[in-house]
Amino acid sequence: MLRIFKQNKRRSITSFRIIILSFLALILVGTVLLMLPISSRKHCVTSLSDALFTSVSATCVTGLVVKDTATYWSLFGQGVILVLIQIGGMGVITIGLAIMRASGMKIGLRHRSMMQESISAPHVGGMVQLTGFILKTAVIIELIGAVLLFPVFCNDFGVAKGIWYSLFHSVSAFCNAGFDLLGVRKPFSSLTTYSGHIYMNCVIMLLIVFGGIGFLVWSDIKTHKHKIKRYSLQSKIVLFTTLILIILPALYFFFTEYGNLRLPDKIISSFFQSVTTRTAGFNTQNLSEMNESGSMIMIVLMLIGGSPSSTAGGMKTVTFAVLCLSAITVFSRKKDVQCFKRRISDETVRTAGVVFFMYLVLFFLSGIIISIAEGLPLISCLFETSSAIGTVGLSLGITTKLSILSKTILMILMFFGRVGGLTLIYAALPSSNSKNSRLPLEKISIG
Repeated sequence: MLRIFKQNKRRSITSFRIIILSFLALILVGTVLLMLPISSRKHCVTSLSDALFTSVSATCVTGLVVKDTATYWSLFGQGVILVLIQIGGMGVITIGLAIMRASGMKIGLRHRSMMQESISAPHVGGMVQLTGFILKTAVIIELIGAVLLFPVFCNDFGVAKGIWYSLFHSVSAFCNAGFDLLGVRKPFSSLTTYSGHIYMNCVIMLLIVFGGIGFLVWSDIKTHKHKIKRYSLQSKIVLFTTLILIILPALYFFFTEYGNLRLPDKIISSFFQSVTTRTAGFNTQNLSEMNESGSMIMIVLMLIGGSPSSTAGGMKTVTFAVLCLSAITVFSRKKDVQCFKRRISDETVRTAGVVFFMYLVLFFLSGIIISIAEGLPLISCLFETSSAIGTVGLSLGITTKLSILSKTILMILMFFGRVGGLTLIYAALPSSNSKNSRLPLEKISIG
């Protein structure tokens, strides 16, 4: 009897629930560590709400902050935040499997299945090798990024701080976290002091893009090199959609914003704003000075986010692409959704629609609730909620002024955006057994 109970209990703990519990455990540990006096510069106990908000934001690689990272947190506190960013960006399951592999422990089918679910891999085969590839790729890119950033930070802050700043911002950019240590110049200033530094902007942008396209795409690049025709359909969609979502918004920002900047600064600022808006969270320009149309474009970009199996959040570029392809299919009256001479399954299209619906409803309802509760303009609140659910971290400056209720809503949105809506639903609801019988079909009018 006891054996049957244990088996049933083991079955009830699905991969989706383990993923959620692992993130919650990491957030809890981070909260406790950040509350310690050693974590703050003044060696005081940080309040539970502030520590929890920071831990959630770092673990979910968002970047929304209630305390300036550079001026409030000590070196130990900044180190805790960096570790949370790294583990949260790579995925708790990925780090756990890597530790198991390094210690020589056996990695069974259950562990491989959890890894597959955590990174949205198409199949369970090769998960152990993929885990090693993910860690190696992340470490190599982050170290290269730190080396490239070092000359800038060394020149501005000296060798010791230069090393720490280079490593911190390289990890934060690659993990699309948006945390920065440049508040030493002006609190909550992000990268505004480097708005005209073309070299610095380019390095940060490349790190953001490399982290946001996903490790499955990097695996394709490693295997097939420049032979793009051999890439998987997902990799092709990710690369094409990412390119479009960088160029088109950059053109919009160039022609409608930053009219007071010199041409080189205007070009780099436009591209940086386009890249960072989809989940990175750094900013080089004052966002409060943008017009409402620019803010709405940024809200859309934040909701889209990065790509599957990446360090970024949001509803993902593939979801956006599938929705666009589905619309094109309806307009052209074709039977199947097609892309790059391949057919996309109806199940994938339905899943994309559900993900879009969940993000849209949560972001909009949360914005309305915060607007009513705080008495703030709806556009500012929608900007904040899209930033949270897209795990971006950009803000119009209202985060620190929000009440506990609004901060709690933002924390829930950040967790939802990082773990994924479908993961939460699959973890909460039992799977229904498929039946061979189907109900009668009846057509209804749409549009």
